[in-house]
Amino acid sequence: MKPEQFLETIFRADRELRDAEAHLMETRDQNTLVDILWKATEAARKMQDRREGTVRLERLADLCAQVSGPRMTDALILILDDEDPAVRVAAGEALLDVGYERYAEVARGIERVLEKKHKGSSMAELPWVLAEIGEPSALGLIRRFLENEDAEVCASAIEALATLTDPGAIPALEALVDDEREVSIDDGESETTTTIGELAVEAIAELGGETDKSDQD
Repeated sequence: MKPEQFLETIFRADRELRDAEAHLMETRDQNTLVDILWKATEAARKMQDRREGTVRLERLADLCAQVSGPRMTDALILILDDEDPAVRVAAGEALLDVGYERYAEVARGIERVLEKKHKGSSMAELPWVLAEIGEPSALGLIRRFLENEDAEVCASAIEALATLTDPGAIPALEALVDDEREVSIDDGESETTTTIGELAVEAIAELGGETDKSDQD
């Protein structure tokens, strides 16, 4: 096949994809559509062929974001649990899109995973989703992640709170300044090890607060 033919194949496949997506979204029974997407998400997460599963989950993240309702938010959070970084990026971006348009759905979905004490990798990503959207209730929701027994989740919540620039987070952070749990921080160029307490002290300083942690050392 010539390069020009490959290009035409891409154009044709793209048209077919857009047409198929439009027809799917036109499904009259919303419950049926939600059921289809939920089952497809569960199936993709369990696929032994991880390459195929990854492709499906990335596409499903976009599709689920287009459909309102609690099960679709739950599906996006499940996709955010995936081990593949590309899938998590797709799910995170999809949750942001939903959050900007239908914030209450995302907030309630996050409340559900907090109440269930969910332990998936999405727990370290959700504080950043909340901080990026920046709604008033974000502070209260992110604070709840500080109570998580997983140090990485707690660290993520600390850093997310610092980006909110809301001094109201300081009291919750002050409770962690003596926490000696170690976590790894990747700044994109190198990975360093620090403690929850040290992260809390830094976040308090960024928010304009003070701590006597250094005097205690």
